[in-house]
Amino acid sequence: MSDVKSGEIRQAVRRQYGEVATGESAGCGCGTTCCDVASPSAEAISQGLGYSADDVRSTPQGANMGLGCGNPQAIAALKAGEIVLDLGSGGGFDCFLAAREVGETGHVIGVDMTP
Repeated sequence: MSDVKSGEIRQAVRRQYGEVATGESAGCGCGTTCCDVASPSAEAISQGLGYSADDVRSTPQGANMGLGCGNPQAIAALKAGEIVLDLGSGGGFDCFLAAREVGETGHVIGVDMTP
């Protein structure tokens, strides 16, 4: 892939996720196009991925943007004192949940490509 094409793709991804983060858009753009059907909420999407209602309620407002593709906590078996690196952390939804598991002796680092 050429550097120009790669740069265009990167900018398009940043723009789409940035619009979700600022509330200018909802979801990843893969939802229904039918005007009569409401898009599911971020909370409903997350619960569909296996997060509990308590997980969804316990994070700060705005952290869960409904953009997840799975529930890493369900398979990670995190323990106190561990270090977690979340690539593509977005608003930090999984980071906040991981912080509960690793406790004060652990560290959680979230890295995302959008400001």
